[in-house]
Amino acid sequence: MTDGESDALQIRLWLRLLGSTNAMEASLRASLQERFATTMPRFDALAQLSRAPDGMTMGQLSERMMVTKGNITGLVERLAADGLVERRVAPDDRRASIVRLSGEGRRRFTEMAPHMRQWIEDLFAAMSRDELEALYQMLGRARQSVQIAKTGQPVFEEG
Repeated sequence: MTDGESDALQIRLWLRLLGSTNAMEASLRASLQERFATTMPRFDALAQLSRAPDGMTMGQLSERMMVTKGNITGLVERLAADGLVERRVAPDDRRASIVRLSGEGRRRFTEMAPHMRQWIEDLFAAMSRDELEALYQMLGRARQSVQIAKTGQPVFEEG
């Protein structure tokens, strides 16, 4: 393969990955909106908080969701107004807030989670188990390649 052909393949691959991700996300967003009248960021926040029964700081939630603290502040305010999360002052730093799911937030997430899982399974239903495993491995290798290009060091991840 010539350098020009290789470059074209890499660009086509990037566009294919981006297009696939955008299509999957659009489908999941539409399903959440239609079935639960909610958004992906709200679902994501509830999912992250469901893994932290004692709650987490706004900064930790921001890191886990990979969005700015400013975005988290507005999102958490809306979730709190809807009774889905509770905020309290962090015992070790009165400037920080700890956010955790309320009882209603936990109930709501527990209701949505199996549907989200099924919708994701449906998106990949046309692929065999072997194809899914191969794609998973290749995407892991692609992530390694990105990390090496960015930092010169591979990232070590589980699974």
